[in-house]
Amino acid sequence: MINFKRLAAFLMAAVMVLGLVACGGSSKPETDSTEGGSAEASTELNIFMWQQYISDDLIANFEKENNCTVNLSYMSDNADSITKLTAGGAQEYDLIMTCDAYMKSLVDGGYVEKLDLSKIPASSNMNTAYWPEETREYCMPYLMNYIYVIYDSATCPVEITCYNDLIKPELKGQITTIDGARNLFPIALIALGYDPNSTDEKEIAEAYEWLVKFNDNVVAYGNAEQNLTNGTASVALTYDGNASWAMAEKDTIKIADFKEDAVQLGFDLYVMPKGAAHSDLAYKFLDYICQPEVMAANLEEFPYSCPNDAAVAAASENYQNDPCRDFSYKENVFFQEDVGEALTIYNDYYQKLKVGE
Repeated sequence: MINFKRLAAFLMAAVMVLGLVACGGSSKPETDSTEGGSAEASTELNIFMWQQYISDDLIANFEKENNCTVNLSYMSDNADSITKLTAGGAQEYDLIMTCDAYMKSLVDGGYVEKLDLSKIPASSNMNTAYWPEETREYCMPYLMNYIYVIYDSATCPVEITCYNDLIKPELKGQITTIDGARNLFPIALIALGYDPNSTDEKEIAEAYEWLVKFNDNVVAYGNAEQNLTNGTASVALTYDGNASWAMAEKDTIKIADFKEDAVQLGFDLYVMPKGAAHSDLAYKFLDYICQPEVMAANLEEFPYSCPNDAAVAAASENYQNDPCRDFSYKENVFFQEDVGEALTIYNDYYQKLKVGE
């Protein structure tokens, strides 16, 4: 288990060094939530999550139906959400987005509320294969995403069938990629034949050396689909939803046909920080996004993989037939696991990677 009090101090220093300080927060709530009907109903909901990851229409419709205001503030890194949660996130937020890799430690550390799932009846639409029983009562899945390689078949100079192809010298200045220690180190570990969730410092150090070579081939971090479609890069390590946008814009963009290497399947989850002031509205929001028609409409704008089976069934044929989720090795996946205290080792090496040491 991760010691988050110790880790939070490290992450705060690390994100400041890397310029990844959170974008800001909403003002402290003025009204209390309804608990057993004893207080006035909330009219304000404060959410901390990734930017450009939820439909404006969804938010506007929820506000209209519930006569409330939703304040969205944005994270720039998963470290931001951990920092918020461990620093008393309920002072600012009612819902915070995090990922599956941190859930067990967040629960064990007492940083998140246990959810009353009877207040989220539409959660029955979730595929429980993507909602681990161990932490099910403490989080609500939002979207999930495969992380894989796509390339422009018209310009990519090499055939890509594994992660090791990404460090070939022919790809120097040709790769655009997502960021984050727990996204990048697993691909290096797999390329080296190790467990993608290794806690062995020697293996993590070797993965760092692999990533130094990978970094030499990277032309840009972030905006993977844009850099691929405008010709800045010919290869991208990215999320399936971003791949969807790129493939829709340029028909020469394909998914790399991996033969053996596993790809990551990650989950973005909403949690309620301990003592959230507007839990009544938070419950309504969680139930709202679980409703099939609501999430199906959201998927049109954000075509990531979705753990809500009813929403997928209600989605358009365009979404259901999207080639970004149609690849031969999609069952060959790994998940981020809680790596405990080894997370500080990952972040040490990640910081070195980012500052070019």
